[in-house]
Amino acid sequence: MTRINSLFMAGLLAPLAISACVYVDEGSAPVREVVVEQEVLVTEAVPQDDRLNAVLWAQQAVEYKATTDGIYALAAMRLDQALADPDWTAAPDLQGAGYQDLPPAIILDADETVLDNTPYAADDILAGEQFDPDRWNDWASAGVANAVPGAVEFTRAAAAKGVKVFYVTNRDAVTEEGTARNLAALGFPMGGNVDTLLTKKEKPDWGSAKSSRWSVVAKDYRILLMIGDNLGDFTDDYKTSPADRQAVYDANADKWGREWIALPNPGYGSWESAPFDHDYSHSVEDLRQLKREQLQPWPPKP
Repeated sequence: MTRINSLFMAGLLAPLAISACVYVDEGSAPVREVVVEQEVLVTEAVPQDDRLNAVLWAQQAVEYKATTDGIYALAAMRLDQALADPDWTAAPDLQGAGYQDLPPAIILDADETVLDNTPYAADDILAGEQFDPDRWNDWASAGVANAVPGAVEFTRAAAAKGVKVFYVTNRDAVTEEGTARNLAALGFPMGGNVDTLLTKKEKPDWGSAKSSRWSVVAKDYRILLMIGDNLGDFTDDYKTSPADRQAVYDANADKWGREWIALPNPGYGSWESAPFDHDYSHSVEDLRQLKREQLQPWPPKP
């Protein structure tokens, strides 16, 4: 006979009570059956999840907060430089003639740039779930994300200097109302009578690549800074191989930390899917192996 205390099933170690029959011979007395119970510890495996350390870091590490605070402090200094330089633009390929006379603007991504979505990711990890677009849209529409440290203060200071703040996000258009409510509740400037939240599919030609939306901003504003956590927040040349992405990074070396300012996101992004050609149809185990094959160990493998 075996029983397991269900109260401990969710833990890492669960007591397992094992009952055994022992026969006792008391000399001239009849043999008696005695039941002896002994508790042993059995371990339960915790499911492996590649997102665990990334989400824990973003939620708990003061180092993460110090990093984003520092990045937005850099952005504030770059913004002052840009305002003082009439020829400064973060999108020279999009700005037409006479852009120097246009009012200033900055473009920021939303997720993991100004909005912190780690509670959604944490729920997936604890439930053993992979990313699901419908659940994600429910989360985004709920409008309950926190702000990335430093983001509110920076954008409010920019708006106070007469800079229009745009959010170009690949959140789906169905989440726009919840996202706008979320941003406003956190204190982000929302642009008044100008639509400054530009979501994916809001217009027919607004897909995942963001240049069509950047062009809308560039037509009426001088774009001073672009801020994001993914290569696709700065260029459409992002959904390629690791080598091609490195080439894009190198070709824009003079922009990083100046007109283009990147935040860390170890949880997800096009960097993660590049090793498997951005094809999520593989099994989780196969995706993990394809990522492992991109690691560069020491000493190098022959």
